[in-house]
Amino acid sequence: MSNSFGHIFRITTWGESHGNSIGVVIDGCPPGIEISLAFIQQELNRRRPGQSDVSTPRNERDKVYLRSGVIENLSTGMPIALEIFNEDADSTQYEAFRFKYRPGHADFTFDKKYGIRDHRGSGRSSGRETAARVAAGAVAKLVLKKMNVDIYAFTRAIGGIEAITLDREEIERNIVRTPDKSAAERMIELIKKIKDDKDSIGGIVELRILGLPPGLGDPVFNKFDAAMASAIFGLGAVKGVEIGDGFGAARATGSENNDVFIKKRTKIGTSTNHCGGVLGGITTGEEFVLRAAVKPPASIGKKQDSVDKHGQTTSIEIKGRHDPTIVPRIVPVVESMAAIVCLDFILRQDSIRAFIPESDK
Repeated sequence: MSNSFGHIFRITTWGESHGNSIGVVIDGCPPGIEISLAFIQQELNRRRPGQSDVSTPRNERDKVYLRSGVIENLSTGMPIALEIFNEDADSTQYEAFRFKYRPGHADFTFDKKYGIRDHRGSGRSSGRETAARVAAGAVAKLVLKKMNVDIYAFTRAIGGIEAITLDREEIERNIVRTPDKSAAERMIELIKKIKDDKDSIGGIVELRILGLPPGLGDPVFNKFDAAMASAIFGLGAVKGVEIGDGFGAARATGSENNDVFIKKRTKIGTSTNHCGGVLGGITTGEEFVLRAAVKPPASIGKKQDSVDKHGQTTSIEIKGRHDPTIVPRIVPVVESMAAIVCLDFILRQDSIRAFIPESDK
């Protein structure tokens, strides 16, 4: 069962969408880190349902409870357990799908793998599980802050509307979390139209990480960019990932795509960053850049054809409370998974660097 992620900084999430609660156990957090529940709650509030007109109306407070691993606000080095109760789940709308396969959902694949599934709100495969990841990512961010690693993500595009300007201060000022104020207005208008049509829409989330030291990652089976892509692909709504210029590199020449090394004050850097901050699977010290393609939410109000568990033709009309787009709410989830990967690699690299001569560091 793949419910755990990471090596030294390792998380295990648990719980289902319509179960009593969800949560995470974090192992490997360094001792002596100030653990701010207020900050963890702030991060959860960015992901929580019911936060705007372009998200599901399911109204969860997502209040986080600390169960272990902290004394007098400091991490002890022991497992940190965080719990979030499900307070506004309505399972009645899902009884109609107990034996039916909803298009775009994991109903069929769960049945084939386990022979049993939790049909209430998609159970374990629900996006509700990502609240636990955000809680864990918030803890990772608290550690990374001490290392001056800065992680942020934003909505690059929704449907065919793309953010052109990048004003970081604008991201949290609008409900679609885009750095382009003009694009935000058009995105919101599009989402509301899609919602009225009982449909859904996808988009692109862009991730940026500043302050990563050079040298993180391994050159063969544990590349930094491969691990980061795996972490982001581990989010149910993500169907594509590109790093740096990504697919744009396929249209470039070598002379256009290569990043020239230069001396930057007291360190070596590159004049451009087409590689997105990674060469040979190892960080360069430049800004890490990743973009993720987020699919439209599968739960839509339009009537759809399908089959039931026995292969009989049926139709499905999904009611209840669902997101017309998941893009704005997945932004903090992408940040959280990135924080977990970064901290895990830094902790692993620290153990390696202990054996490197001081003159070579």
